[in-house]
Amino acid sequence: MTTHHRLDLTREPPVAKREPHTATRHGMEIVDPYHWMRDDTRKNEEVLAHLRAENAYTDAVIAPIQPQIDALFEEMVARIKEDDETPPVRWGAFLYYSRTEKGKQYRIFCRRRAAEAGPGDEEVFLDANVEAEGLEYYRLGSVSVSPDHRLLAWAADTDGGETYTIRVRDLVSGKNLPDTIEGAYAAVEWAQDNRTLFYTTLDKTHRPYRLHRHELGRSVRENSIVFEEPDESFFLGLHKTRSGRYLMLHLASNDTHEVHYLEANAPTGQFQPIESRRKGVEYFVDHWGDRFLIHTNEDAVNFRLFEAPVSDPQRKNWREVLPHRPDVQLEQVEPFRDHIAVIERRDGLCHLRIFKMPGYEPHDVSFDEPAYTLTLSQNPEYETGTVRFVYESLVTPETVIDYDMSGRTREVRKIEEVLGGYRPQEYTTKRTFATATDGVRVPVSLVHRKGLALDGDNPLLLYGYGAYGSTHTDPGFHSLRLSLIDRGFVFAIAHVRGGGDLGRPWYEAGKLEHKENTFTDFIACAEHLIDAGYTSPEKLSIRGGSAGGLLIGAVVNMRPDLFRAAVSKVPFVDVINTMLDPGLPLTVIEYDEWGNPNEKETFERMLAYSPYDNVAARAYPSLLVTGGLNDPRVAYWEPAKWVARIRELQTGDSVVLLKTDLGAGHGGPSGRYDSIREMALEYAFLIERCGASFEPG
Repeated sequence: MTTHHRLDLTREPPVAKREPHTATRHGMEIVDPYHWMRDDTRKNEEVLAHLRAENAYTDAVIAPIQPQIDALFEEMVARIKEDDETPPVRWGAFLYYSRTEKGKQYRIFCRRRAAEAGPGDEEVFLDANVEAEGLEYYRLGSVSVSPDHRLLAWAADTDGGETYTIRVRDLVSGKNLPDTIEGAYAAVEWAQDNRTLFYTTLDKTHRPYRLHRHELGRSVRENSIVFEEPDESFFLGLHKTRSGRYLMLHLASNDTHEVHYLEANAPTGQFQPIESRRKGVEYFVDHWGDRFLIHTNEDAVNFRLFEAPVSDPQRKNWREVLPHRPDVQLEQVEPFRDHIAVIERRDGLCHLRIFKMPGYEPHDVSFDEPAYTLTLSQNPEYETGTVRFVYESLVTPETVIDYDMSGRTREVRKIEEVLGGYRPQEYTTKRTFATATDGVRVPVSLVHRKGLALDGDNPLLLYGYGAYGSTHTDPGFHSLRLSLIDRGFVFAIAHVRGGGDLGRPWYEAGKLEHKENTFTDFIACAEHLIDAGYTSPEKLSIRGGSAGGLLIGAVVNMRPDLFRAAVSKVPFVDVINTMLDPGLPLTVIEYDEWGNPNEKETFERMLAYSPYDNVAARAYPSLLVTGGLNDPRVAYWEPAKWVARIRELQTGDSVVLLKTDLGAGHGGPSGRYDSIREMALEYAFLIERCGASFEPG
């Protein structure tokens, strides 16, 4: 028998004041009555009071189901192995790994000498729980051990604003060095001299634009500016080749790259360009033997691979070694001493190919499930014949596998342990296809308990993203999701255009002037699932975050009748106002993704889908919207303004909730238990709104 626990809908939501702010663009007047919510300092008391009032309202509305939220949280935690560790990976004379401890929010980073095996030999070189003591938020960027394994440099963000402080620790004495670098970004790399660090800093729009060099023992004020990128559409990335021989400075806009290199044993030298930037040409570089491996989309929408001599890697010396294939995207290339491991994407799934060097002799590593996720894991050792990868599917927990590239054998190093008696044979997964408005087939990945009746009476959660060519919608495992599925939910992923699910052309068909395809694809997936009997509009919920929050905002404007409830996390919903302000983080960089609204035609196209600008008098689904006060990517005022406008104009009686984390940023809470508690709230909201039972079936 179903027991219904209901939200308290008698509560009155905060009423945001309307204070018209008018701007004119391309002859059109744009009135924004909630512009006042923007406060770049994050200290305006009126704004903070409004956000606190919204949080209090959300807490009051959900109060009747708080016991169910708590029970979901306990259930989710009970499924994970709280005392756990990653399989150690060898690098030099050490085995490196990290672990978690019951009751602790953060990871503990450890190592043992490879020649010793006893548990008493463990060396804890960074305990994030200790570093985070007294802090509401703590998120690590780079955790980088020096080439001689004697020093540690790490970067940490303590408020969610994605500005990091770099510290250095002597791993022999265990003491921190006085070298502390503030105002940096997340990446930090060592030169081979074990004394020189490279890192990047941010401009006023939060763009990594300067590369610095720091020599241990010298004042930070003496740090050299090695490189500065003046083009506001480019940001700097920094990494070391897998061989450790070269430092790579990666300059990238959304569709154009330029890579500079420096021998890691000559840190005072000058970075040299491999190939000057050309609009629309992207490339990535790694090192093997006496050559650079150049992975590029030059005249190859799905990428191809070149090699060039390290002595003179200019374009004229590139030699193609893996040609372009129109049906296969070359996604990732990792070189080892005698092999190259390549991840390819074909028919929406990743495949692993191994090439024996130097002749590029290939063989494939195959998998049996019809839909899965495959990623290369940490492989810090270049001088090895083993590649580590991670395999999972919607029903198969994360599995860490070491693959012998010469012997062609696999060794399972770890299978994620799901406590509480999880039996994958009780669940089923499949891939189905919806037909888009232009006839294109859009994949949908599904998982549910076996024995599901296709009678339209099942609650269903449909997830989507569809931007930047991202592939994080690949069908992977998540034990927390079982708390929905075991209550009768179907979980579905819409692999809409704009993502990279089916390769680069799939991405390009959902960006710029084709952005509407992302939204209509998602609607087509929802309609397909209804028509197939999986669910009904009264039982259908949707979820997305960031650019996926834009997707949620667009589709609830376009087809509010299709959905019962939606969770929209840190949603990019105020598209026009944000993209018209070059002073905001990411605006100029993202012209290549969304378009530049300073151009009239682009402005009109973006205005047609911008969720905030298209809120109207209609009956909206119930909404749970989240934001982060310190979020530098999607400012807190975007979700706050959107919620206020929906409440002002909506004609139905659905509940619209806003929860702003006043101590976090774009990624939400930093601690693992806090993140699980946030998920428990989201799931409880969806269970209640879809009329499902809080009791597992």
